[in-house]
Amino acid sequence: MVLKTFGWSFGVTAVGLAFAALFWGWQGFAVVAILSVLEISLSFDNAVVNAGVLKKMNAFWQKIFLTIGILIAVFGMRLVFPVVIVAISAKIGPIEAVQLALDSPTKYEQLVTDAHPAIAAYGGMFLLMIFLDFIFEDREHKWLAWLERPLAKLGKVDMLSVCIALIVLMVSAMTFAVEAHQHGGAHADKSATVLLSGVAGLITYLLVGGLSSHFENKLEEEEEREHEAEEQAKREGKDPSLVGLAGKAAFFMFLYLEVLDASFSFDGVIGAFAITNHIFWMALGLGIGAMYVRSLTVYLVRQGTLDDYVYLEHGAHYAIGALAAILLITIKFQINEVVTGLVGVGLIAASFWSSVRRNKAVEAAENGGG
Repeated sequence: MVLKTFGWSFGVTAVGLAFAALFWGWQGFAVVAILSVLEISLSFDNAVVNAGVLKKMNAFWQKIFLTIGILIAVFGMRLVFPVVIVAISAKIGPIEAVQLALDSPTKYEQLVTDAHPAIAAYGGMFLLMIFLDFIFEDREHKWLAWLERPLAKLGKVDMLSVCIALIVLMVSAMTFAVEAHQHGGAHADKSATVLLSGVAGLITYLLVGGLSSHFENKLEEEEEREHEAEEQAKREGKDPSLVGLAGKAAFFMFLYLEVLDASFSFDGVIGAFAITNHIFWMALGLGIGAMYVRSLTVYLVRQGTLDDYVYLEHGAHYAIGALAAILLITIKFQINEVVTGLVGVGLIAASFWSSVRRNKAVEAAENGGG
């Protein structure tokens, strides 16, 4: 099971590290390895949340997520995204941006750093909405019941999460505006950029999440059709796993996963600049890490881990909330990437331990009752 799920990740790791050592020596090898570990540690919560969505999709779309999805994740977010940031910030073409990354890595890093407020606002708002919508929903299992019960009651107020997110965005933009005004200079107009980027993140969430939810409501009907198609495929001697959900529902869930992955990638991409300015080392290291995150997502789905450890999804969403807060805080203040990674891993580890204790208590109660 492990080899089947993580086989491609192991292969890409071996090839990637060998490639780095061959072309850039031991220094390149070491940096790529460090970046891989950084990406995995920062994105473990991504895998848990992705698994919650992916478990609603069949084997066909899981394969799409691991193939086409990984191409988007690696080439889109880990290579193209930093280049696009620089191209827009410096008002130059993408090819010129790549040339700049190769010839003047320090200037390239500075341009990405200048674009950080916009990136943080966009990603922070998207992730904040995910956290708020989760925490305001009344769920069967409650991890931190003292907090989740009253929040679930508040969640009955329509559009509360949107209102809170907009208030947080306004405070973030105003805080940055005050800081920019005090320092003056070229950063004076960044508060408007923060505001617009945050609104764009909110719109992206509402649009993609709304479409996903709309078509998810039809999943019952789609799954019934899928079951009939699988039975038909078996009768005809075909592989039933190749029968996918009828287009729209699966496509929008896949789209939602890609936007979700992109938002989680912001901290990894930005954090990578603390380790290296080399665009290809960065793409290779983060790409290897992204492969493991994808494989871990599928592993969690196929093992039924989220069903066995009921608080794990809670921990991941609290980690999302922490990451959203960290991204918004980094608009003004610098936070070490190690802190970001440890917060997420710590929350997930705590929720896993709580799940284990719950399972033991349930088992003891059942044995005692029997």
